[in-house]
Amino acid sequence: MARAKTPRSTNSNKVASISTASTSPRKNRTFVPETLEEEIRRRAYELYEQRGCTPGNESEDWLRAEQEIVARHQDQDQMGA
Repeated sequence: MARAKTPRSTNSNKVASISTASTSPRKNRTFVPETLEEEIRRRAYELYEQRGCTPGNESEDWLRAEQEIVARHQDQDQMGA
């Protein structure tokens, strides 16, 4: 099942906006997700790859990724408070 796209113009999902400008090759750059949704999407894809790229569990991958990412951000917020 396809996931509906959400507008990218909202600032409520912003996580970080660190520039990765560098003279080093692209593969050596550290990825910093721009939005929470993007971070969840990347983690869900990692879970998909860990399952051997077999289709049929997209929703479960998304929900697990969302739980992991949101929990990590909440932990970081509590440590910073």
